[in-house]
Amino acid sequence: MQCESVSLLSPITALQFVGGFLLSGEGAGVNLYVLNSTNGYEKKISCNVLRNYCVHGIKPCWLTYAQTSSPRLAVFGAKGLIVLQLNTCAEEPKLQKMGQLLELHDWIWDLQWLKSDCESAMYFGLALGHNSVVLCDYKAGRTLCEVHCDVKCILYSACFVGHSWTELVLISGTVFNQLVLWRMEGPTDEDGRVQTERRISGHSGVIFSINYMEKNGILASASDDRSIRLWKVGNLRQGLKGGDGGADSVQCLLQLYGHQSRVWSVRLLENYIISVGEDSACIVWSYNGEIINCFRGHKGRSVRALAVNEDKGWLVTGGADSGIRLWKIREKKSEDMAITQLGFAETGKMETPKSLTLVDPALLLVMTDAGSIYSYCLIAGKWKLILEDPSYQSYSLLAATRLVSGCVVCAVGNINGWVKIFLLSDPADWLENQMHQGKVHSLGWASREGQSRGKGHLFSSGADGIMIWQEVSCEGDCVTSVAEKCRYLLPLCKHRWHTSVAFLPELHLLVCGDRRGSLLLYSCAGRDQDERRRLSEGSVDVAVPESAADGFLEGRLPPGSTRIAAQLECREPVFALLGLHGKLGVTSVMYHDGFVYSTGRDGCYRQLKVEDDGLKLLRSQRACKGMDWVERLLLSPEGNLLVLGFHSTNLVLWNVKTSERVLCVPCGGGHRSWSYSSSPANELFTYIKSGDIFVCQRNSHDSSQTVIKECVHGRELTCVRLVERLDASTDGPISILATSSEDTTVNVLAVYESSGHVSKLTTIGDHISSVRTMAITKSSQPHGSDNRCSSSALLFSAGGRAELQCCHLFIQHGTVGAPVSCQVEHVASHRLAEDWEHKKNRHRMLKMDPETRYMSIVVVDAGMNFWTACKSPSHLLAAAGSDGSVRLFLIDECQRNIVLLAESFYHQRCVLKLQTFTYQPATRGRRVFLCSAATDGRIAFWDISQTIERVKVANILQEGVHQPWGLEAPCLVLKAHQCGVSGLDLRALGQGRYLLASGGDDNAIHVWVVSVGTAGGDDGTTRAGNSSGRCTNAQGAEDVAGVSLRVVEGPCVGSAHAAHVTGVRILSSRLLASVSIDQRLTHWQLSDQGLHFLHSTCCQVADIAELESWEGASPVTHLFAVCGHGLQILKSQQLEQNHLVIQKPNTVDVGN
Repeated sequence: MQCESVSLLSPITALQFVGGFLLSGEGAGVNLYVLNSTNGYEKKISCNVLRNYCVHGIKPCWLTYAQTSSPRLAVFGAKGLIVLQLNTCAEEPKLQKMGQLLELHDWIWDLQWLKSDCESAMYFGLALGHNSVVLCDYKAGRTLCEVHCDVKCILYSACFVGHSWTELVLISGTVFNQLVLWRMEGPTDEDGRVQTERRISGHSGVIFSINYMEKNGILASASDDRSIRLWKVGNLRQGLKGGDGGADSVQCLLQLYGHQSRVWSVRLLENYIISVGEDSACIVWSYNGEIINCFRGHKGRSVRALAVNEDKGWLVTGGADSGIRLWKIREKKSEDMAITQLGFAETGKMETPKSLTLVDPALLLVMTDAGSIYSYCLIAGKWKLILEDPSYQSYSLLAATRLVSGCVVCAVGNINGWVKIFLLSDPADWLENQMHQGKVHSLGWASREGQSRGKGHLFSSGADGIMIWQEVSCEGDCVTSVAEKCRYLLPLCKHRWHTSVAFLPELHLLVCGDRRGSLLLYSCAGRDQDERRRLSEGSVDVAVPESAADGFLEGRLPPGSTRIAAQLECREPVFALLGLHGKLGVTSVMYHDGFVYSTGRDGCYRQLKVEDDGLKLLRSQRACKGMDWVERLLLSPEGNLLVLGFHSTNLVLWNVKTSERVLCVPCGGGHRSWSYSSSPANELFTYIKSGDIFVCQRNSHDSSQTVIKECVHGRELTCVRLVERLDASTDGPISILATSSEDTTVNVLAVYESSGHVSKLTTIGDHISSVRTMAITKSSQPHGSDNRCSSSALLFSAGGRAELQCCHLFIQHGTVGAPVSCQVEHVASHRLAEDWEHKKNRHRMLKMDPETRYMSIVVVDAGMNFWTACKSPSHLLAAAGSDGSVRLFLIDECQRNIVLLAESFYHQRCVLKLQTFTYQPATRGRRVFLCSAATDGRIAFWDISQTIERVKVANILQEGVHQPWGLEAPCLVLKAHQCGVSGLDLRALGQGRYLLASGGDDNAIHVWVVSVGTAGGDDGTTRAGNSSGRCTNAQGAEDVAGVSLRVVEGPCVGSAHAAHVTGVRILSSRLLASVSIDQRLTHWQLSDQGLHFLHSTCCQVADIAELESWEGASPVTHLFAVCGHGLQILKSQQLEQNHLVIQKPNTVDVGN
């Protein structure tokens, strides 16, 4: 019986354009995407064509490709070859087999369709891995002949030239770093091997890709030495007229160095050279050796697949992250992004610009050191003097905004605390107030939802730590009033001023970020009645000239008038998150879609929500590596999140979804006055450098890339866990999975079981190193007021640098047609070295080994709570460490705290796996056990019941610093395997009996029966000697409480797999499943006679690291998830006790 997959996410290994379709090779399957669909790039077909071989090439037949609407496609990979026909005449495209899978004795490196007298015949030239070529008759299913080259070696690449067997030439990329040219009809030596016609040397590494352009007689090669070389070889169809080997007739035209790692593939176009490499970059070169464009967007280490449509200017890349991206091949035009120096000295003034701001992409305002304000029209290119005031020279702040009515209102502040407000259309009509005693440190505008068309909100703060909110009203071409709404007191700190403000609609609150890095929540409700009465009676001290009295009573002052700000009571924050963004400060805050977002110069942007009149931190994220200054968050017209910040001395605009650097400007860094503005048509960035003003303008209407298939992980997957299975859905059952990877991220995926479609819901990037293991448990917190929130779970993840992370997952679905979504809320984190990093004189202390990593974690007794001691939902987590430790942690959900409770270093070597089980006798309290397996093949059983009782009595969370307890020695230790135990699972059988299965690096699978009971057997527990299964050995232990633990060795299969067993799952008391490095998912039947093989299935995931299983629609249906170099979901159904029948996949199978 054969197990077929529901869905597969693996590296993209082949790509090919066929008309308006794109074919991709993924594992043994071929996927078809429609590129001219009105719904975008839609996936139409997914089918397995090469069985257990991985697709490495798709070649359309050049004889029929242009003439028919049903082109033939040769799909090959490893040792397999099959021919398909793409039928595009029907409403839905179809792929049909034109024969059976042909298997050869060696790997296929390249394939060429050959001419034949019969149109129905299909002949191929196949370049094999040991420098030989096979002439193949596919219809007959046989090889006609095989010729060998006199260069006996392994090939890393090959390229055919010619369309018939008589003119066929093979260019081989050998292990000796050479290109070897030889002909099928060339002269042979005495051994019958074809003699080499040319040898081309020059590379210092093996050659991974070869491409030939017959029109120009140019050959391109890509190598392990990180270079691409172009060779002038002429017309290879014509044989050499003289010479001895042709070495002198080959000329190296170009050596291209631009990749940071190995180059996997190269392609020659009419005007460009395309290369992709291990550095995940796709580089477009000119034939002059210049880099025209460098496309980056794939995650991880490698982009291997490449396809080009020259007619449409399309370039498609497929990565090891299972993503497919479409790029537009075009040169970077000067009008796409241009940096212009405005030449401020041309104004004729001996002034230096000090600050600037962009009102919109067409208008720039500049403040000089002489107190002058100039405007510059970016369309007309003209300067205009707006205002001159010597009191604002030397030090000044400038802020401007365009109101809903269309008028532009400006505010400037100086070193003496004065703030001047005026309209840009009539700068002579201004209002000026002394708002602060000392310099104005911060000045900025904030928009408020539902505000009047002619009103704006200005916030200023000074040296006294007071932030003042003023409401500015404008009508026509004048400022009609400036009303002080409220004063806010900022927390005490060295740099005591605000940096950004945002209103929270319908909550009567505003959130403020300050220079200390804190987020503050203030009430913005109206003043109380006493303040209103004092203002109406004029009891506030105000200095107003007699000539201005009438104007002041109306709420505005004549030009040139001044007054001292009223001394009102200051409001303190209702909630504060002190130092959230570090000592360098908060750079921006915004409110969007019910959440608060903040950015800072700590390189992070954070998501928060308002809950119980406070701010609750949900998650913290970094945009990209090296961006240590995040300035602002933006939303693209497509709804993608953009991060604006500084990477070293460059301003960078980063697209989070596509992982693409949209804009990069070498401005010198953020420690200067600068401003950014964008519109649907273009983006504008202005900055002051070397005493002048520079403007960078970029057209933003045309995106350089399109995501055809979303990426998953950039490195190997290390763990997969089921979060939730949703049955009530219009799209059929949906399995929510969490996957972790070496790329330091955790992804939450939605797998639609009916269609096989996989959707990435969210990515969690809290870890600083690789994520090795995860654990899931139900959350004790409510799901929230959202009626779409169907479930919540607590996700624990752990891995490198001994780091442990905990977060809430809120899975939302329910409304018809609404997609499943996942909201992430960070709960707590813990690192063993965290306390050491904050200690003084730490250079004198011994630090925890930085290479310590957690190998496995498990939630101990998910049904247990510690409310009695902790007064809040808490969980106990066990972690296995590479330093030989077994550690217990207490996690408090409400206090967001993780405490290391106890630890033991009994194993003295790396602990690989953990499992736990709970025994509840009839007359005594529950007993909790822990199983740990190490690299020496031993499995230890721990009774941690006393530690748990100690937690309930002690007040751990209120102790402050807790010194970890020592775990008691294991109560029982088994020698299970000859080496490491990489698979461990446990299942309760009832009446105190448990089934334990283990898989080891010795390729073996062991089954054990664990029995727990009271010494007298008064609870009815079956004794170990009476357990089912073939018992060959029994070990046991009894504690002082009278509880006995017996482990009886059951059946064992010594060579269950051909390689290390990496995962074992007990599906029922009679059925087991295991996976191995040999890419096999094997089912085993457990009976009284032993462990019997049922069937084995080849998986399309290489280097399998973990196995997860869960029940499907019925108890006899099981789903499996295997992860490694990809992720595959499989489904099986058990119809009879001793037989399994596998359901067919949801992907479309090709017909004969």
